[in-house]
Amino acid sequence: MAHRKKKLSDRYDGYKLKATKSDLFFCLIPHIMRSRLDSMCFFNEKIDLQPIEALMKELRNQGHRDIKTYHIIMAAIVRSISQRPRVNRFVCGRNIYARDHINLSLAIKRDMSDDGEETTIKPMFDPYDDLFDVARKITETYNASAEEDGEIDKFVSMLIKMPNFIRRFIVFLARNLDKVGLMPKFIHEISPFHSSAFVTDVGSIGIRPIYHHLYEFGTTSMFISIGKKEKELTIDKDGSVRERRFIGINLVVDERICDGFYFSSAFRYFVRLLQHPEKLLEKPETVYEDEY
Repeated sequence: MAHRKKKLSDRYDGYKLKATKSDLFFCLIPHIMRSRLDSMCFFNEKIDLQPIEALMKELRNQGHRDIKTYHIIMAAIVRSISQRPRVNRFVCGRNIYARDHINLSLAIKRDMSDDGEETTIKPMFDPYDDLFDVARKITETYNASAEEDGEIDKFVSMLIKMPNFIRRFIVFLARNLDKVGLMPKFIHEISPFHSSAFVTDVGSIGIRPIYHHLYEFGTTSMFISIGKKEKELTIDKDGSVRERRFIGINLVVDERICDGFYFSSAFRYFVRLLQHPEKLLEKPETVYEDEY
């Protein structure tokens, strides 16, 4: 992403939003709704799987057997952010910032059992990434975390060994330093709570998508839940009944970062991409920068 010179009011992970005419009210909102939990809005959609499965079949015939449904969904998220950059904003310290990068936190259970290890990965993406770029970066990040304990797991393990009062103080210090943009960068780099969106594929454990709350700690303004593949009967325009396969996707977003019209526009764009996933095979002609 293009970067401009940072000012004293900016953070190392984003640019402070200016109080332009179109955003005057939103610059006031964080002082009215001070909590991310107070500012959550909920979206849900059923995605017809026929276009996605048709593309996956075509890709398999071409030798691309590693592309999964969640790769396509993740690629659609990255593309949507590149075209609707305001959804990549975050609120911290009662100020609104435009994030200067795209990364997604992805919850992963390495072993599908009650005692299976769960961790998170946080691949970094370029706004010009296509489907193959996104799939490759997810795989590379996962493999790197599987070869040895991820940095976040090491950090948590270290904290757990400390007395409770020290853990509380470290978290208290990190939270308050983050509010003024002074939290150590190494915590930001490994923290799954500092990302463009947090994504969980609960369909992999056989349940429908959930509405997951946003976290007060960190800067993540969107939580996206992908459910299991299901079937339902639908009525076409000509009155005929057919069975279709679909997947449910739920989003929880921080309404303070942009207005409802922009959110709905971004969500519709995301859904259209999943209805025409072949568009993700090509890099976007143009990506858009937020108006700081």
